[in-house]
Amino acid sequence: MNVIQEYAEVISKHLQNVLSYEEVIKLIEKPKFQEQGDLAFPCFALAKHLRKSPAVIAQEMAPLIQDSLFAKVVAEGPYVNCFLNKQEISKHILQTILTKGSNYGNNSFGQGATITIDFSSPNIAKPFSMGHLRSTVIGNSLAKIVEKCGYQPLRINHLGDWGTQFGKLIVAYKLWGNDEAVRKNPITELLQLYVRFHDEAQTNPQLEAEARMWFKLLEEGNEEALNLWRWFREESLKVFSRIYSLLDVEFDSFNGEAYYNDKMETTVELLNKINLLTPSQGAEVVDLSEQNLPPCLIKKSDGATLYATRDVTAAIYRQDNYHFAKAIYVVGHEQSLHFKQIFLVLEKMGYQWANDMVHVPFGFILKDGKKMSTRKGKIVLLENVMKEAIELAKQNIEQKNPSLDNKDEISKMVGLGAIIFHDLKNERLNNIEFSLEDMLKFEGTTGPYVQYTHARACSILRKAKVSGEITNGLSDSHSWSVVKLLMDFPATIQRSMQQYEPSVIAKYVIELSQEFNKYYSHVKVLHVDEEMNDRIALVRSVTIVLKEGLRLLGVKAPEEM
Repeated sequence: MNVIQEYAEVISKHLQNVLSYEEVIKLIEKPKFQEQGDLAFPCFALAKHLRKSPAVIAQEMAPLIQDSLFAKVVAEGPYVNCFLNKQEISKHILQTILTKGSNYGNNSFGQGATITIDFSSPNIAKPFSMGHLRSTVIGNSLAKIVEKCGYQPLRINHLGDWGTQFGKLIVAYKLWGNDEAVRKNPITELLQLYVRFHDEAQTNPQLEAEARMWFKLLEEGNEEALNLWRWFREESLKVFSRIYSLLDVEFDSFNGEAYYNDKMETTVELLNKINLLTPSQGAEVVDLSEQNLPPCLIKKSDGATLYATRDVTAAIYRQDNYHFAKAIYVVGHEQSLHFKQIFLVLEKMGYQWANDMVHVPFGFILKDGKKMSTRKGKIVLLENVMKEAIELAKQNIEQKNPSLDNKDEISKMVGLGAIIFHDLKNERLNNIEFSLEDMLKFEGTTGPYVQYTHARACSILRKAKVSGEITNGLSDSHSWSVVKLLMDFPATIQRSMQQYEPSVIAKYVIELSQEFNKYYSHVKVLHVDEEMNDRIALVRSVTIVLKEGLRLLGVKAPEEM
């Protein structure tokens, strides 16, 4: 049931020669105050056509708008305001949710088409820091959201396993590396070597030249360089897989930059063949001056390739192999220019599907107001944060509910859920200040608050003596506030998909939790009377929607806390 569509249809029947259904539905809004009604149609757009004031038009229209779903329709100044039939609609919505269960809100408009989602993509031989969290959790959530909308997500971890940084790391390892220390604690040691390289290079520019030489050797297949690179990669993936397992994030492909090393020459040849490459200071570029963008660098003066070469090659490979309807790149906003260039180069190459590629940017996670930097060694390790969050969640549970079963499992759900939710409740383009204390609060706009609301609702269901079958529906104002939000869940998912914005769902589950807690404080749910079945149905519907909303964010919903 979509009451906005229903309202628009009835109104448009009376305005056949003035406004179309599509025009009417765009104008419908929600009144500012609940006592003014549930839906409002402003009449300003009709004044010119009908040569009457909006208030007069509203007075004349209101008596004509009738439907079994509308309890009453009134003129409120220049608006035609509709009060919905609470009992009828609550009965229908609750029945729909109980019947569909976790499938409530599913949509089929994706028609099974593939969407590739490029996300997480940490750099090999560097720690998985809090800075990598955003791409990982936003991408994971978007994959679940597009699947809910009928698409087939293909999750790609485009590992940063190639590039000049490996030249730097090889030089650093050969100069200062200790074989035993690296084997014992690879990521920590490799990070220290990487940071030392940048410190030393400030006074010894020759190191940068050596790094470029070693990367060139790596590209050419030098055995020593390749062996070191493989070792760095394997050790890094062991650490990454532990983190992904904790976050419950999976990938369909770990093909990183290195995978395209033997495929890039074909791309360069194709660019040459269609006369898109031009020389620039010894390098080769694609000129984008017509689009007011700097040139896209394809090959350096020493013949080495770049991110752009690999990304163009990867896009062609993915279209050839996965036939994507859309390709999403969840990468920080500082890479916006890079993706504009990549998409334009592909368009210039004649690929129509370049228009179906989307960069989904996001802001930084800040520590004390500053961006974290691997190069300077100023980072917060994600694995340490996750362990600390789980431990703090456990302490919270010990204080609040010491007799709880499965404390370890629930602590993990709450601790990790708090980190993920804290990220996703923020609009992705905003920067986020890292604060573990704020993330784990059981009140306010946090993951634990939503999880606790779900657990509280589950507790009511366990105490209930009836199954919660719908009888008459509910008409009191407290239940109506909850029903209206439950009704909005499918549209919320669509908005989230259209905007590539998980925060739309995060804000929704917070609002639903707040309304349910108000409902619970005002209404005796388990009071035995003729409405008890319907109230239990409302509570069960809330658990279904909260659990599914949290799942779309990559957060678990414990039944006890």
